[in-house]
Amino acid sequence: MRIAILAALPGELKPLVRGWQRIASPTPGISIWVSAADDQADEYIAVCGGMGTAAALRSFAAAEHIGTLDMVLSIGWAGALDDDVSVGQCYIATEVIDALTGERFQLTDGDRTLRLVTTPHVADEAEKQRLQASYGAALVDMEAAAVCRLAHIRGIPVCCFKAVSDARDAQLPDLNPFIDVRGQLRMLPFLAYVALRPQYWASLLQLGRNSSVAAKALAVSIRSFLQHKQVDRTNRTGAV
Repeated sequence: MRIAILAALPGELKPLVRGWQRIASPTPGISIWVSAADDQADEYIAVCGGMGTAAALRSFAAAEHIGTLDMVLSIGWAGALDDDVSVGQCYIATEVIDALTGERFQLTDGDRTLRLVTTPHVADEAEKQRLQASYGAALVDMEAAAVCRLAHIRGIPVCCFKAVSDARDAQLPDLNPFIDVRGQLRMLPFLAYVALRPQYWASLLQLGRNSSVAAKALAVSIRSFLQHKQVDRTNRTGAV
């Protein structure tokens, strides 16, 4: 079985792919790592290609370039939309909503409900409040809907693992002007901007700590899931 693990940023994958083989990518700006199960029965392909829908499409294509996919995991950091989800914890979505198109991707027909909404931009506190009120969602990201759309078109099982990097009321600078056309954060201009605004320093340090904890939680959950690969059970129960 060939399983693609698609993220936006290297930091989301770092704890998971430690020790994996990094390979050349057919597309600039995309990083790829590969590994195999101990019994060699499964091949794992971890890809990160940037934030947003277009970057997610490129990452999906890069994984498919290696071979036909049998399963897809959309993973990464997400923002909290309500206080029922905890920073640093990993959650498994039951429904993914594309805020741009209105499409809804149901990942399970069970009783559990945990909605994730995908937006074209990084959501600030006010936008988070609007999204929660509009969709009843618990989490927000920028890539999951694109991954789910492609997986559903191909008839590939999909799971969505998201770990919370920022709380509902996190006071963060607007990242959107610093994200380039490939979904990458332009770090030097962003740091220059933040250097002149000390009101954001503490929240950014906290975001960094939260993101590190969240990435580790992702790795733990995904490694556990890959021991059995029971998509239906995982989506239905939220347990790995």
